[in-house]
Amino acid sequence: MTNTLKCVSPIDGEVFAERPVQTLDAARDAAARGRAAQAAWAARPLAERTRLVMAGVARVGEMNDEIVPELARMMGRPVRYGGEFGGFNERASHMAEIAEQGLAPIEVGEDATFKRYIKRVPLGLVLVVAPWNYPYMTAINTVAPALIAGNAVMLKHATQTLLVGERMARAFHEAGVPEEVFQNIFVDHDTTSALIAGKAFDFVNFTGSVGGGKAMEQAAAGTFTGVGLELGGKDPGYVMEDADLDAALDTLIDGAMFNSGQCCCGIERIYVHESLFDAFVEKAVAIVKGYKLGNPLEAETTIGPMAHVRFAKEVRAQIAEAVEMGATAHIDTFPEDDGAAYLTPQILTGVTHDMRVMRDESFGPVVGIMSVKDDEEAIALMNDSHFGLTASLWTADVDRAMAIGDRIETGTVFMNRADYLDPGLCWTGCKQTGRGGGLSVIGYHNLTRPKSYHLKKVTQ
Repeated sequence: MTNTLKCVSPIDGEVFAERPVQTLDAARDAAARGRAAQAAWAARPLAERTRLVMAGVARVGEMNDEIVPELARMMGRPVRYGGEFGGFNERASHMAEIAEQGLAPIEVGEDATFKRYIKRVPLGLVLVVAPWNYPYMTAINTVAPALIAGNAVMLKHATQTLLVGERMARAFHEAGVPEEVFQNIFVDHDTTSALIAGKAFDFVNFTGSVGGGKAMEQAAAGTFTGVGLELGGKDPGYVMEDADLDAALDTLIDGAMFNSGQCCCGIERIYVHESLFDAFVEKAVAIVKGYKLGNPLEAETTIGPMAHVRFAKEVRAQIAEAVEMGATAHIDTFPEDDGAAYLTPQILTGVTHDMRVMRDESFGPVVGIMSVKDDEEAIALMNDSHFGLTASLWTADVDRAMAIGDRIETGTVFMNRADYLDPGLCWTGCKQTGRGGGLSVIGYHNLTRPKSYHLKKVTQ
């Protein structure tokens, strides 16, 4: 009997899609084909590679009317939000625009006797292991610059969004990217680990859980294969006494609840200056009470089910434990809450860092809000975490935000915004959030290696 990967829709618990799992030998053959095709791809002019990649991106855009309801069925995001093509295109377009700069040789010096420079050369075959929560945008972060830089790419997508890699590969092939240069594969965890351990790849980029990141590093141990990791997050927001309260509310609560809280850089804990705390909580509760939980295929739905029942179970457990320890839950159970994937969004106060909801990644529609007396207390609380992806600071004082940002253990510091990925900046994290960096010029540096040229023109 052939093993299969099955995407179970959170809408109704039914199997929405399934694909047979490739054997280890078949996957090795696919990797070998990708490696064999890479040199010819890298030999093409940069402008040609860039044009073909962007044609593939455009082809994905042409599929958007099909993709949006498909995403709703696979992972529960309401169709009213229109899918991911805006961010998908923005990120790929920026990487295309800076490709010449990001991949340009570093000129060290030239005179009558020597020419010296450092080239950026492709790594070879790159494996991209992408998550389900923003399946197109997270994948393109690496797929586009890796291909533009001259690498071949194999994409392994999460089972929850089983059809995304297949669609991307088809779009890029239809646009002219050779099939061997960009391949989508359906493999299980054991096969993935065996491929990595067997040196099938020259670089692995993984976005997912801390446990998944550890498995990637363990598989790569001793192979000297580079591994880039974007793992968990527990991103804080800090609202200072001079903040624009309404702007902070709208952005931070949306950052906590959008996509049912299933965002890598979603807001998971909020610290509010004591002078604004009561007003912030009152308005936050009103915002969340106005949400419409329901079937993501219906236009009036503003918050859909979580992608899987087990994810919702973890969020419910964190909320219940916090309430048992003294926290206050401000949102009564919505009628549409079925005790399974459809979960009531929740605002908690009276929380402390002794509670898992303020320490562990929730990745769901819940946020704890705490009152703080000053910057020192807020900084200490923001840094009291195993994770470090983003932090959102709300103040009218840029210098103050910069000074606080310098003291926060995080990959990105936001001021007066949150939950956004700027492709001009390096997307990176620290602590258990992982290591490496994507997008920006640094993204190209992480998908290539330096090669030095020391050319002596004369021998006398």
